[in-house]
Amino acid sequence: MSVTVAESAGFCFGVNRAVELVEQAADSGKKVCTLGPIIHNRHAVARLEQMGVRVINTPEEAKPGDTVVIRSHGVTKAVQQLLEAMDVEVVDATCPFVKRIHGIVEKAEEEGRLPIIIGTRSHPEVEGIAGWCSKCKIFESVQELEEWVQTDKIPRDFPVSMVCQTTSTEYLWKTCENFAKKVFTNLKIFDTICKATEFRQSEAAKLSRICQAMVVVGDTHSSNTGRLAMICREHCDRVVLVDNASELDPDFFCGVADVGITAGASTPAWIIKEVNKTMSEITNVEAVQEENFAELLEQSIKTLNTGDKVLGIVTGIGSTEVQIDLGTKHAGYIPYDEVSADPTVKPEDILKVGDEIEVFVVRVNDQEGTCQLSKKKLDGMKIWDDMTTWCEEKATVEGVITEENKGGLVASIKGIRVFIPASQSGIAKGGDMASLVGKTTELKITEVNRARRRVIGSIRAVSSESRKAAQEKIWNEIEVGAKYHGTVKSLTSYGAFVDIGGVDGMVHVSELSWNRIKTPADVVAVGDEIDVYVISFDPVKHKISLGYKTAEMNPWNQFMTGYNVGDVVDAKIVKLMTFGAFAEIIPGVDGLIHISQIANRRIGKPEDVLSEGQEVQVKITEVDAENKRISLSIRALLEPVEEAEEVQADEEAVEAVESEETAEAEETAEA
Repeated sequence: MSVTVAESAGFCFGVNRAVELVEQAADSGKKVCTLGPIIHNRHAVARLEQMGVRVINTPEEAKPGDTVVIRSHGVTKAVQQLLEAMDVEVVDATCPFVKRIHGIVEKAEEEGRLPIIIGTRSHPEVEGIAGWCSKCKIFESVQELEEWVQTDKIPRDFPVSMVCQTTSTEYLWKTCENFAKKVFTNLKIFDTICKATEFRQSEAAKLSRICQAMVVVGDTHSSNTGRLAMICREHCDRVVLVDNASELDPDFFCGVADVGITAGASTPAWIIKEVNKTMSEITNVEAVQEENFAELLEQSIKTLNTGDKVLGIVTGIGSTEVQIDLGTKHAGYIPYDEVSADPTVKPEDILKVGDEIEVFVVRVNDQEGTCQLSKKKLDGMKIWDDMTTWCEEKATVEGVITEENKGGLVASIKGIRVFIPASQSGIAKGGDMASLVGKTTELKITEVNRARRRVIGSIRAVSSESRKAAQEKIWNEIEVGAKYHGTVKSLTSYGAFVDIGGVDGMVHVSELSWNRIKTPADVVAVGDEIDVYVISFDPVKHKISLGYKTAEMNPWNQFMTGYNVGDVVDAKIVKLMTFGAFAEIIPGVDGLIHISQIANRRIGKPEDVLSEGQEVQVKITEVDAENKRISLSIRALLEPVEEAEEVQADEEAVEAVESEETAEAEETAEA
């Protein structure tokens, strides 16, 4: 009989990190408690209890001064905020992969999208994820998803963002993903299955295909371990799930030639080692008896090869390199020029002793026991991974425009050069693309060729998407009288076109001002921001008529609210007639100074005393609100002269002769 231990058996990164954080806190003498069992393994929890670590089920059970560790499954946003407000130290051991899902569902809800979670409703991880949004849907099978769509008659364009529990099976996720792609046109998919989980499940499936019996080690309450057993049973008829070595039954393995051992992410290495040792005793095979689990674990996990991505702890920052503990016999180091792609960044600015970082293995020297590492190369690889993801998900990202060239623009995103063709710059043909250089702008990644290190982006795709959304919003909400703050986009002889947020409307020249104007340019200019209101609209032809002038802007209304009969005001002579002079009181409002009211003596014609453009003081003597006529007098402000009665009699005679001509002239002037 041969026994094979899966390379991926045991703690995953997230679980291992959580346990280590608890142990570090306990070793430092703090009063440590975990919100729920730190992992789904009673033996590991019992060992921590011996170190003084207690388990609490609610935040309220924590005592002032306690150090509360949030387990790798994570918690709801409300629970985290409650803990942070309490008199306790909070150590967040949430798995980074789970933390990412929290951010995805939170952002989805902010964008007005419905988060859909594929996973087990009762699992703490799923409960925690659901707590980062107010509304979401959780489905444990594709049948549940189908039933919801059909029963609730969900429209095809319903905005949905779909994630999965990190420990979900690949089959469940793919079936749900394929169904969602068929029924939703406004769908965002995030494959959040943990790669470590995916690898462990894949290895379990592969091992169970070639072995006659499988031993799955782990706590029976662990969802992760239960899935491993389920996967193994799909390919192997003889599968046993054991909590520890004492549960192994020798009779179970009678007549079996090959046995495989795998373990859930919450299973400590020492339990796996005990199971392997017991299997050696059961099989009584020398090769198995000599098997040393610690050595196997070191060979499978600790072996370093060029091109590997490994985790390490910063142990020192020297004058030329950063020392890294990789947990192997090799002394790891990062040369200063491999710390960051930015030459101005100093290692101590971004790293400190005790930091856990992921690095790229550049060179391994087994003879000297050294390993050259690079953080810069791994960061670069991750950026390319991000580029691919952004391209696939059609995500909007930010970049800085660094230059303009013959074909378009060049943007920099985390050090990666992104070419933006002129047609995708969002600038009209012949426009000034150079105006964008040095500015941060939003764009979408449309093409990624990693082999040729070529990335294509589009600013136009973002503006087009935003404009389309804004247009839909306006046409859904528009009504006569609605007010908008817009920007003047262009001028014609008959009016001005104004962008009110994705849709252009026209303000006719007659609606721009209460005064007579020759062209729209007399009132507004391209680029001006103005307040307008809807006069009428045609949703079929997509035409909107806007108004700019308001009742408050009406000069006559301004005059009526600001001036009264008897007021003395400054006015400007704007026109001379045979019967008098018209004077402007405020722009758009003129009053008549009859020839008899120009001076305190007889004059032949108004130009004998006045000239156009002259500033004079006048008294408002009469206001005809119905006909919008104003009578003014200069004479009322002058000292009387001798023979005033004779002068007055003469003037009255003149008035009688000219009365008909005056009325006709006033009507002409008003017109």
